[in-house]
Amino acid sequence: MEQFVIGLDFGSDSVRALLVDTSDGNEKAAAVYAYPRWKAGKFCDPAANRFRQHPLDHIEGVEATICEVIRKSGAQPQTVKGICIDTTGSSPVPVTENGTPLALVPGFEENPNAMMVLWKDHTALAEADEINELTRAWGGPDYTRYVGGIYSSEWFWAKILHIVREDAAVREAAWSWMEHCDLMTFLLAGGKDPAAFKRSRCAAGHKAMWHPSWGGLPDTAFLSRLDPYLGTLRGRLYRDTFPSDQLAGHLSAEWANRLGLTTQTALAVGTFDAHAGAVGAKIEENTLVRVMGTSTCDIMVSPDPGLRERTVPGICGQVDGSVIPGMSGLEAGQSAFGDLLAWFRDLLLWPMEKVVFHSPALTEKQRADLLADAAARLIPELSAAAEQIPISESLPVALDWINGRRSPDADQQLKSAIANLTLGSSAPHLFKALVHAICYGSKKIVDRFEAEGVSIHSVIGVGGVARKSGFIMQTLANVLNRPIAVAASDQAPALGAAIYAAVAAGIHPDIPAAARIMGSPVEVTFQPEPEAAAVLEEEFRVYEKLGAFAATLARDAQMQKT
Repeated sequence: MEQFVIGLDFGSDSVRALLVDTSDGNEKAAAVYAYPRWKAGKFCDPAANRFRQHPLDHIEGVEATICEVIRKSGAQPQTVKGICIDTTGSSPVPVTENGTPLALVPGFEENPNAMMVLWKDHTALAEADEINELTRAWGGPDYTRYVGGIYSSEWFWAKILHIVREDAAVREAAWSWMEHCDLMTFLLAGGKDPAAFKRSRCAAGHKAMWHPSWGGLPDTAFLSRLDPYLGTLRGRLYRDTFPSDQLAGHLSAEWANRLGLTTQTALAVGTFDAHAGAVGAKIEENTLVRVMGTSTCDIMVSPDPGLRERTVPGICGQVDGSVIPGMSGLEAGQSAFGDLLAWFRDLLLWPMEKVVFHSPALTEKQRADLLADAAARLIPELSAAAEQIPISESLPVALDWINGRRSPDADQQLKSAIANLTLGSSAPHLFKALVHAICYGSKKIVDRFEAEGVSIHSVIGVGGVARKSGFIMQTLANVLNRPIAVAASDQAPALGAAIYAAVAAGIHPDIPAAARIMGSPVEVTFQPEPEAAAVLEEEFRVYEKLGAFAATLARDAQMQKT
């Protein structure tokens, strides 16, 4: 009998389901659902760095995508053996005592503070600073030890602390909080008790400062000094965590009926998208997998027992079993990668949308069609023009910190900057400078790993940017001065989630064995070009100087505020 599994990948803008044959990794069917409320801009305020999502976007997306892949593939319900969910993170959601997302409770349906707090929400800058200050001063364990030494505003405790201080109603009603990957798995399993549900090691270890050496989550006394609510919350969360090859439960009768599946369908413990993407790309020791989308996550694994104690400063986290059980998973990344280029695209589209496309000579349909066409063609056209600029030609120099800096050395208060502008700086020149910036940010991460004794023998790129932009990938190969392989799958995180599901369902014995059979092959490898690599090495030094100057300005501005 055929045996299939489903990887369900929740990204920033949409959710995608991938139905995979467990015997060979053949991707039988895929479906994507764009979040309608998010697309409409509801519950968000980009100027205030507030990015929230309604749980209904995700719940509706589960049903739409899974039903579609079953319809497309014709798979029989009993042949779908497992599902694993991966999500962005840290993206916590407030829930009631029985695990109902607070935004589904009457009175909270339109309250942004009752929504999922998306990974790139940076409203908790002050709270992150407070956590960092307390962990250095309180006299107990340094809870930032395994998250690179700096706790980020993108993460679990800082976000919760910000919300409960800002909104008394949410503080009173939020009995507990669940990471997005845990919540969606819990809902599909028909869970009723969040505290009894298996929580993701990927999510907890990297973002909630969970570590077995201090008994799991940070001590109640530490959390209570931040806010009594957090001290109480700790007892309503979890003690143990689990890797994603473990069984979390099975589809509930309600969800089996909604999806056209059976209650025998296994549910793996949830995971983060980047960790799943690394598994989908068949990650091994000494391989850096770059999951490249709106942001990046840079993932490595190591069997070295020493890395369970020796820490790598400035990265996002290192957690035993977070990516592959029995290995330490190490994560770094950039807060903006594709987002930086999307910002530039939208900047250029603004005058077209407001001036050109509002000509009275155009109908509403013509305006909409022209805008959609321009949005689709702009980055490919900029890429083609930028590629033709000689490597020897002087360019502006930019920083990639438009959404703060994730790593190395997290600082979400940093801002982007552009230098070396002249009257000859055209849109393609600026675009090329931004591509260089995101690649230089990548080099800083690679340099940090290797400076701390974590050797990198190969680099694999996965995600939309890796597969769609040869220009960016060739630039990255030149900046890193090493080959960059690109995984063939369009859906590496969903494929990795499917691999976890196959192990949790008992079809394959472990993650490495399943990945060898089901993982993505390499589609193409970009080789560094020596002449370009030499020029970019010199420009990288200017990038570092600009970064040092911009960081000084940010610190001065922060001191003036305080």
